[in-house]
Amino acid sequence: MPRSVFDPSNPKVIGRFTALAMVAQERAPLSTIGQFYGSGVYAIYYRGAYPLYAPLSGTETPIYVGQAAPAQQGAHSARDQGPRLAARLNEHRKNIGKAVSTLDVADFDARFLVVQSGWETAAEDYLIHLFKPIWNNETNLLYGLGKHGDSATTRANKRSPWDTLHPGRAWAANSTEDARAPEQIVADVTAHFSRHTPYRERATLLEDFFTELRQS
Repeated sequence: MPRSVFDPSNPKVIGRFTALAMVAQERAPLSTIGQFYGSGVYAIYYRGAYPLYAPLSGTETPIYVGQAAPAQQGAHSARDQGPRLAARLNEHRKNIGKAVSTLDVADFDARFLVVQSGWETAAEDYLIHLFKPIWNNETNLLYGLGKHGDSATTRANKRSPWDTLHPGRAWAANSTEDARAPEQIVADVTAHFSRHTPYRERATLLEDFFTELRQS
């Protein structure tokens, strides 16, 4: 039977293995991440008691994944890449920290991987494909964490689902309308978890990873 040719130079293949390398890193409390050099990919995990996130809490499925591009295109060292990953993670920490009525920064961990410049996007794409994180824009559920302080009066922006469920950012409070009703957000997230069960063990995650690598 003819088989497809495995091409290790395929950007999607490199993205998969880079994503796997990120998952292999130790988790660290988001609140303790300081400054360091490097760009690459990261994942944020939740282990708190917010009821809607109960299926996700304490699992191997991140609530959000992202990338940080290097400060200099084609940078070859972490120092040349700049403190990009650290800045992105600390920005998320500050935003989560403002949602004091629903979230606690102490309930979040992070994994991150400094990546050779140019490969962070492929790794992020695979992480989103694999985990379908509920805070990522691509899942169209609770997007808005990475949104910056747009002026609602100037741009007539609606409040993001993330800000609707997790109020605390002053600029978002100025929005007069939610992009999605709270009841709809809860229903959509609940349905998402019924379709995409979070990974509780890394062994199950790895098996799915291996399955996608098997030749047909």
